[in-house]
Amino acid sequence: MKKIKVTQIRSIIGRDETQKRTIQALGLGKINRSRIHSNTPSVQGMINKVRHLVAVEDVDELKPEIKN
Repeated sequence: MKKIKVTQIRSIIGRDETQKRTIQALGLGKINRSRIHSNTPSVQGMINKVRHLVAVEDVDELKPEIKN
């Protein structure tokens, strides 16, 4: 499944309580904090609700690193 990186770019101070809860549900809460999510309809709905507070970019599948 495709992955997306969601980064909070604006503050939630003075925002509606539902927007604050949506930011928390996305795993954000501070400016410039990022999380990687699967691109599902439920995540897209949350991003749409707070699209003015976050930046979204596509991410390639994570490849495990081999440690020697």
